[in-house]
Amino acid sequence: MPRKSISSTTLVAQVRKHFGLDQQELADYLGISRPYVADIEAGRRVLTGRVLLRLNPLAALLPADAPARPAPPTPEVPPPGTPAAGLLTERLRACQHQAGKLRQELEKLAATHAQARRWQQVLPGLLAAPGLPAVLTTPAETTRTRQWLLERQQQAHATLHDADDTARYHLLRLRAEALEMEAAGLAELLSAGAAANRSSR
Repeated sequence: MPRKSISSTTLVAQVRKHFGLDQQELADYLGISRPYVADIEAGRRVLTGRVLLRLNPLAALLPADAPARPAPPTPEVPPPGTPAAGLLTERLRACQHQAGKLRQELEKLAATHAQARRWQQVLPGLLAAPGLPAVLTTPAETTRTRQWLLERQQQAHATLHDADDTARYHLLRLRAEALEMEAAGLAELLSAGAAANRSSR
């Protein structure tokens, strides 16, 4: 099947992509500088006959249906064999430890918010309740108590509407979930590896 025409700029990029070469590596093969390769790919310069002759052996090995534009990455294929358990176990423990610490921080934040919500629920009633009889308190004490309740109300509102705390909560949650997901994947790998080792005996 004849190869469809590919421009020289795309040809260089296709050769690099197909063989996994960076610009410097291809430049070394072609006997030119890396900026020259970059200029060719950007369309600022063209391939000379000598460079094209050097490129042709690699270009001839491109698939016949090589796309005019770089193809999307192919799905990763894991290497064969059973992974060593040591590194996986070490990382699993690290993930579990870090996730545990993040969950503790989340629990502290959640407890603080729960207390603030509790105050928010009871403060309106406390503020609306009649004060103690005059024989049991003084006007100054009544004023001080009311002021304390109002300050507590402001604190509860501020706690529940703190944008930085909200962002921190979600960052902690996302990091914990990511670590827990990684830990689950590692545990699955270790389990599969252990099963493979047992079956090979």
